[in-house]
Amino acid sequence: MNSRRLSGVLRFRRSGSAWFGILPLLLFCLIFEIVPVFFLVQGSLSNKLGEFTLENYRSIGSPLYYRSFWNSIRLSAITAFLGMIFGLMVGYAIFRMPSHKFRETLIALSDVTTNFAGAPLAFAFIVILGSSGVITLAFRNYLGLKIYPEFSIYSFSGLILAYLYFQLPLMVLLAIPAFTGLSPEWWEAAQGLGATNLYYWRRIGLPVLLPSLIAGFVLLFANAFGAYATAYTLAGTHMMLVTIQIAFTITGEVLHDPGLGEAMATISILIMGTCIVLYHWLSSWARRWRQ
Repeated sequence: MNSRRLSGVLRFRRSGSAWFGILPLLLFCLIFEIVPVFFLVQGSLSNKLGEFTLENYRSIGSPLYYRSFWNSIRLSAITAFLGMIFGLMVGYAIFRMPSHKFRETLIALSDVTTNFAGAPLAFAFIVILGSSGVITLAFRNYLGLKIYPEFSIYSFSGLILAYLYFQLPLMVLLAIPAFTGLSPEWWEAAQGLGATNLYYWRRIGLPVLLPSLIAGFVLLFANAFGAYATAYTLAGTHMMLVTIQIAFTITGEVLHDPGLGEAMATISILIMGTCIVLYHWLSSWARRWRQ
């Protein structure tokens, strides 16, 4: 009886110390995530007099804001798809490298690259591919090729290129663990039965990787949808994106309408929150193959 009581006391102390250790994180989430979202939703449902209204959400249906949401969704979907495809190929090449040190170096480089975004990334692309950028001038002076005005880093296609800079390495980091779910015995068995490379990937490889691919696409979509600094620095007022419109309505002078901005931010949070839930569900599904 005493041993049971002692073990129960020890378990209680261990669980208590664990909760005490995680308490700062819970307080951080409460103060900087949950409480701001509560006030954000409250502001989106209030007019300038503090009265309840749905007018802020009805205003999102106007052409300007509807187009901004559509451009953000389109940009996020395109960069997520391209990042998923190219990231999968690069991730597989890194996964198959025989040198462990070189493989770890490339993974670390991908980790650093995917976190290099925002205004510094935009300025780097301006220096390289701007109208007077290094590559732009090199193409014109040495190859006689003028990439402007057919291409512009300040256009929608330029944003796609800039977003791929941090989308592709993120997919690389997501794809490499997914390849561990492909057992070498499956490939050997497929070869023993006379299967070709194409047949193996079509029947075994891609079906196993499919949950991870969809999860990666969803996460890349959310990552691109919430990006602001890169798009604003490159496109500014010339590109209608929802994150830029939120900034204009909250901090701007001409389009100053905090309630409308909070309504757009609330819908954006719902979109990205849905993506995160789908990502976790698909990731748990994909982990079954790696166990």
